[in-house]
Amino acid sequence: MTPETLADALLAVLAPIAEQRRPGEALPVTASDIVLDRPRNRDHGDWASNIAMRLAKPLGANPRELAQQIAEGLTAVDGIASAEVAGPGFINIRLDPAAAGALAKTIVDAGDAYGRNDSQRGVNVNIEFVSANPTGPLHIGHTRWAALGDAIVRLLLASGANAVREYYINDAGAQMDRFAVSVLAAAKGEPTPEGGYPGEYITTLAGRVLEARPDLLGLAEDEQLVVARDLAYAFQLEEIRASLERFNVPFDVWFSERTLHAKGEDGTSLIDQAVDRLRQQGHVFDSEGAVWVRTTDFGDDKDRVIRRSNGEYTYFAADAAYYLNKGDRGFENKIYLLGADHHGYVHRLKAVAGAAGDDPEKNIQVLIGQLVSIRGARLSKRAGNIIEMDDLQAWIGTDALRYALERSPADSPLDLDPELLQRRTNDNPVFYVQYAHARTHNVARNAADSGVDRSEFAPETLTHETEAALLGALQEFPRIVAFAAEVREPHRVARYLEELAGLYHRWYDNCRVIPQGDDPIESVHRTRLWLNDAAGQVLRNGLELLGVSAPERM
Repeated sequence: MTPETLADALLAVLAPIAEQRRPGEALPVTASDIVLDRPRNRDHGDWASNIAMRLAKPLGANPRELAQQIAEGLTAVDGIASAEVAGPGFINIRLDPAAAGALAKTIVDAGDAYGRNDSQRGVNVNIEFVSANPTGPLHIGHTRWAALGDAIVRLLLASGANAVREYYINDAGAQMDRFAVSVLAAAKGEPTPEGGYPGEYITTLAGRVLEARPDLLGLAEDEQLVVARDLAYAFQLEEIRASLERFNVPFDVWFSERTLHAKGEDGTSLIDQAVDRLRQQGHVFDSEGAVWVRTTDFGDDKDRVIRRSNGEYTYFAADAAYYLNKGDRGFENKIYLLGADHHGYVHRLKAVAGAAGDDPEKNIQVLIGQLVSIRGARLSKRAGNIIEMDDLQAWIGTDALRYALERSPADSPLDLDPELLQRRTNDNPVFYVQYAHARTHNVARNAADSGVDRSEFAPETLTHETEAALLGALQEFPRIVAFAAEVREPHRVARYLEELAGLYHRWYDNCRVIPQGDDPIESVHRTRLWLNDAAGQVLRNGLELLGVSAPERM
């Protein structure tokens, strides 16, 4: 019996009770309104509901008396062993072993689809993250957002949303000019110009540029800068793509900032059009020769200049045009993942949303991540002043690094211990979870060698207390996925997997899938194999949502 079928049963019991108390009136709840929680103390049952307390006032009833009526009705439902009233009107429900155990087959039959849900169906959402300047390698801060952003997208997709990963390439502006000057200086064998980009990676890029264009230094000076910038930019962006792919983070869209500045056939850019649209909305005004957006109408601390008196657009103009462009591409909802030094962007982006006619509290979400440090990490030899993603990945490993970055809330500072993350022991969280998954496969292999198969399923035999606890946790997975997607918090899946792994290990220690000695193979052994494989499936599905592998052997 799943939470959905139990909610339906509760609703069926409630209907005649409500009709008796309020004849002719519609039942004030639906099955989706019924909240079922897992009691912390399993002695209190498998599920608990506060529905009697919620409906007591609308039905004109004493909460505890109403709970008693509902409990009596539930005891007549197939699959429910008992229903008892606790406290002011909580209903504790215990399923019989057959009803609880049936979940194991449900999970195995569902396979990769178990945990997927429709809670975000109809939601079109664009998630922009990482978006590092294409002027250097990705560093430790980008690494955290790469892991979290990708996991958030995976959760949203698993919950039915149309979610797209987007990387905004900051390939316009002064930083690209400084980048070009730095590469060209390196190509000439000159020192890094003041304000330029230092590091061995610039020298490497310059070598690649010269290899691609041996005639570079013979070109006119202006042309040298253009060639150096465009080629080095392409090489560096390709490095960024490769780093992210190695980190198991695929992007669906790579959006170039240059697109916003490019003039169309009508002679206007997307930024020009954005300013006109905001003016039509009534949020643009002119003052002191400049063009302003009245962002204070939407909670910003001051109005923002969108075009300076000299005719140049500000960064805010590109932000506004980019936001509008996302909406034009069909994304009603936008999520931005920004670093700890970007708090000032929150009000600005929400103001853009409001000025565009969106609801700043609904259509845009800005997540700010805190700093991450890694004990003993060395600065990049290539870049000189940063800790590179590639170095971290090579040192700690993709799985351990991703899992460690995803198992804590984004808004909490993070200090990682590489020695711990490389240990093959139970105090290493990622090993603990992956080992549980590998153990399920080992059990299945040994079962096959011993003649235990899934030819029989007798859920009523799953009566051990560790089986009830394991089944209870497995049943929670779809709800965990849906909630983690709703609140954009992948760490909830990671912490769930750790709890599930612990319950699986305890079950493994107490319940045999393979008969002992010469004992015959019985129904309980075949049924436990179903439960073993169900646990493996959920561990695998959960790790997939985190972008972490699920090894079959360790």
